[in-house]
Amino acid sequence: MSRPERFLLIDDNLHDQVLAREAFEELCPDCHLTVASDGPEALTLLRAATELPEVILLDVNMPRMNGFEVLQALKADPRLRLIPVVMLSTSSAGADITEAYTLHASSYLVKAEDFSAFLEQIETFLAYWRHCNRTVLA
Repeated sequence: MSRPERFLLIDDNLHDQVLAREAFEELCPDCHLTVASDGPEALTLLRAATELPEVILLDVNMPRMNGFEVLQALKADPRLRLIPVVMLSTSSAGADITEAYTLHASSYLVKAEDFSAFLEQIETFLAYWRHCNRTVLA
């Protein structure tokens, strides 16, 4: 049997954290979702981890370190730079999307406003990730 998929959500919004946990519990009960409330907490977790997440879901607008600063720190760290990072933000500003890709984000998703649409978003993300993962491992 394959090992559980590991994901890290970095988001300061408690409501969004709860929604993500609920979505993962419903759609991927075997997945392991770790949540960090800000960039410094996430970087500390990642640098101490023996097993890294397969994908990081990263909010843009956060205190202490915004998502772009976290993304820069991830890509500057040789151990962390290859982890795919999906920006998951309420911002649909073109400048934010361009900045994310300039800093080598793997994808950019604008958070859906209601839970059913968010659930669909996460389901699509998981299906895409699993397809890509199977393709790479094949």
